[in-house]
Amino acid sequence: MKTIESKTILLVTGCFVSYIGWNTWKTYFESKGYTVIAPPWPNKEASPSVLRARHPDPAIAGLNLKKLVDHHAELISKLPEKPIIIGHSFGGLITQLLVQRGLAAAAVAYHSVAPQGVLSFKWSFIRSVTPALGLFTSRNTTYLMSFKHWQYTFTNGMLLNEQQETYNRLVVPESKNVSWDGLGKHARVDFKRPHAPLLFVSGTDDHIMPASLNYDNYKKYKDKGSVTDYKEFPGRNHLAMGQPTWQQDADYILDWLNNQ
Repeated sequence: MKTIESKTILLVTGCFVSYIGWNTWKTYFESKGYTVIAPPWPNKEASPSVLRARHPDPAIAGLNLKKLVDHHAELISKLPEKPIIIGHSFGGLITQLLVQRGLAAAAVAYHSVAPQGVLSFKWSFIRSVTPALGLFTSRNTTYLMSFKHWQYTFTNGMLLNEQQETYNRLVVPESKNVSWDGLGKHARVDFKRPHAPLLFVSGTDDHIMPASLNYDNYKKYKDKGSVTDYKEFPGRNHLAMGQPTWQQDADYILDWLNNQ
């Protein structure tokens, strides 16, 4: 018997990119009968080109993890039912924190940032995350990912014109406080707590959130009465949501939801 009755999906965006990166997924899930919400982060409602022109942006710089989780929790409070939450990258961490608050009917952590204490020592992870912390710079200014770093961190393996097109279309300035908060107390998850069905999806070619880190995150969850699953796709980089294979990922998620 299917236990997930919710027909509402909340898509949670990650760091460095605009919420419009979910547009294709939103349309696809709506075609399957879901009501889909893909909200921008606070102060990131404008187009990426406008936001990049504002860099350094003190409004975005003032964001932190607690504000983001509270913002999404408030959005959920206005919905007619608990949603299925799907979060990409840092949105995956926000998703796990919303699950911990009991706000999800089910959830998917897609190429997710891991909670406090779950780390990777792979060089690709260290190389990818370090610039966003803005070491030896003010946290009152935003970080804007360079195109060269985008090529390595998000779009490795893609053609140059695809890397440039996605950079121009999606990349936005980011709060350094948010990145630092991913290491702190507000990113803490109680892995022993019962939770809604939770799926982790990773990719073999993801530099910034390696598959091994996603698997370690998945294995941390200990409640035997809760559903926790893991799926690793070959050939996916961190922008898996925008690769030609994105529909395979979306269909796997839908099949998983329909089998809970």
